[in-house]
Amino acid sequence: MITYDGFEGRVGRTFAGSESWWPPRPAPPPGAPNVVIVLADDVGFADLGCYGSEIPTPHLDELAAQGVQWTDFHTTPMCSPTRAALLTGLNPHLAGVGHIANSDPGFPGYAGEIAPDVPTLAELLREAGWSTLAVGKWHLTKDSDMSEAGPRHAWPLQRGFDRFYGFLDAFTNAHQPHRLISDNSPVEVDAHPEGYYLTDDLTAAAVRLVRQAKAAAPERPFLLYLAHGAAHAPLQAPEADIARFRGRYDAGWDEIRRERFARQQATGVLPPGLDLPPRNAEEGDEVAAWDSLSPERRRLFARYMEVYAAMVAGLDRSVGELRRALADLGALDDTVFVFLSDNGASREGEEHGTTQYLRTLLSKNSRHDREDPEADLARLDLVGGPRVLAHYPRGWAMASNTPFRLYKCNAHAGGHSVPFLLSWPAGLAARGERRDQWAYVTDVLPTLLQLAGLDAPPVSGVSLVPVLRDAQAAHAHREQYTELQGHRGYVRDGWEIVTRHAPLTPFGEHEWELYRRADRTQAHDLATEHPHLVAELAAAWEQAARANRVYPLDEGSRLRYLLRPPWHREPGPVRLTPDLHTLERWTALQLIQWRSFTVEAAIEAPGDGVLVAHGGQGGGYVLHVERGEVCFTHNGFGELRTLRAGPLGEHVRAEVHAPGGWRWDVTLSVDGEPRGTLTGLPMLAGFCPMEGIDVGIDRCSPVSWEHGANRFTGRLREVRYTPGAYAPDAGANWVELVRELGLRYA
Repeated sequence: MITYDGFEGRVGRTFAGSESWWPPRPAPPPGAPNVVIVLADDVGFADLGCYGSEIPTPHLDELAAQGVQWTDFHTTPMCSPTRAALLTGLNPHLAGVGHIANSDPGFPGYAGEIAPDVPTLAELLREAGWSTLAVGKWHLTKDSDMSEAGPRHAWPLQRGFDRFYGFLDAFTNAHQPHRLISDNSPVEVDAHPEGYYLTDDLTAAAVRLVRQAKAAAPERPFLLYLAHGAAHAPLQAPEADIARFRGRYDAGWDEIRRERFARQQATGVLPPGLDLPPRNAEEGDEVAAWDSLSPERRRLFARYMEVYAAMVAGLDRSVGELRRALADLGALDDTVFVFLSDNGASREGEEHGTTQYLRTLLSKNSRHDREDPEADLARLDLVGGPRVLAHYPRGWAMASNTPFRLYKCNAHAGGHSVPFLLSWPAGLAARGERRDQWAYVTDVLPTLLQLAGLDAPPVSGVSLVPVLRDAQAAHAHREQYTELQGHRGYVRDGWEIVTRHAPLTPFGEHEWELYRRADRTQAHDLATEHPHLVAELAAAWEQAARANRVYPLDEGSRLRYLLRPPWHREPGPVRLTPDLHTLERWTALQLIQWRSFTVEAAIEAPGDGVLVAHGGQGGGYVLHVERGEVCFTHNGFGELRTLRAGPLGEHVRAEVHAPGGWRWDVTLSVDGEPRGTLTGLPMLAGFCPMEGIDVGIDRCSPVSWEHGANRFTGRLREVRYTPGAYAPDAGANWVELVRELGLRYA
């Protein structure tokens, strides 16, 4: 007999012969429902038909008609914090995820993963007898932990889910995802099939996992957490879906916003007497009048929104297919079905939108302007397809957030006012009812646990069940702080204070605006009229911030992206062989980011094709052989430049030098002989290259569309990467200076 003590720190079990050492899953409470959470990404308050949109969403409208539609529901202003709050019921900083999971500055509120002592909804339901399934975007694992080497402690299966299919990262190419995960392992594909679309794939996976769970254990209820990548950038959709909206947005964002606001008022989504604020006019967030744009700009900008609308329609189709599958299983009436978005609509396309989302992100984050509106116009016909990583201008985000001000990331209402729908035909009498009580994302977990007949652990949220059962009931969640990237907010009863913090400016009481909660659109700032109330609410924010591990505030120096934990080591030389699949994105990025590096390929037999490729259509580089000639092609966010270096030999070396100014110079050598130099290439960093490193092939989204996967026809022994010195202006060289700069404004 063998005794296992303290397995996973929780159980000890004994087995002998045929005895099982693992405890059987307990029986759930009688009548326990299934639970489905569908989480959309960057979908604004006004983007569904039942919230005033012109985008047809019949399946979501049906969900609202069969349950409850919330009109004053709020999340955090960003994706990872909302996911943490949704899955734990805790305020995001208290859960350990005060910002996205792509930074880890070393503070407990910003660890980029749910704290190990915080139970998730999946863990709680699994321990109570539910099957637990996760599909789609996770974004609750530090990017440094996403490789095959792990650690996997913050992957979905280690946080309570029995099964997972999706992606760990912040976003991906919807036509050609850079890396999908099945359970605990990467899905190894060289190319996605013609017509592949991520939203449809995730929907099919969700249906498949539910059917498998119910077939294997029909007596057991299930939790399905389906977190779509849509409608996060890049804006991509099937051409047939886009065609449905051709010409629909030619009138522009001003007119669409007015139409949506009128429908919201006419249908009662918004209370009477609200003012529609003027266009966002804050410096850096401003939106131009549609009529002031050139005809060419209006044509391109309308195309961006056509694709976005197609993505939202795809989400609605997904909900319809999932609900049909539940009905076919006889499970629809017994399912608590929740739909919400993770934050308000995104302004990351900035003023003019973009056909190269990664270029726009890098331009903003590096403060090196590489925007190219003329190139965007030239790519108009490609927008929505696999060759273009598009995002709309922030004027469309303003329309998506109608009637609220500002956008994702802001503490103003546009950043966190989202659609929220909930139905449970067998357990809730409400049909087509609305609730206008203020509610917050942390309320979802205790609500679901109460509906499931379970007790909730201590959490920040408060169950919505009393309000679900009685439209006149008061909601006991009376006050709530908000913080993201220095933007702050606080709600208490009938009042709200909020700031819009400009980076590298002093924090202080002067930033606060004050609004009555009845002024949902934050049109009338009363801060100067009620200074004592502002001070009282600001003090409450301060107390909540200290209790929830909000400090230190992000002052805008971007120090958080330069800091890594002490166990993070500088990369050394790496040897890659053709039998290995793609080297994961973040791991590959460390070999090249902000620095010089060399790539060396050893060839055993000549041929044509890719020696090594890193990246895709959004940006990258490829060392390849074309008709016997060695070539280096650099994709600078859609602009290709190629260096040709003569006949192939046995050893090819690319020396990439980073002289500063976010530029690279490349020198090619063959068998020790210098063959040419290419200078002034845009340096790639951050999320670009989005795809990792391939040897002997260019998988999924190719760096060069003309060449595609282009598998090497000869024999390639190995490729070696050697990271070199940082560029003089690389952030890694200036950590102390950036820290000192930030302290001036803290």
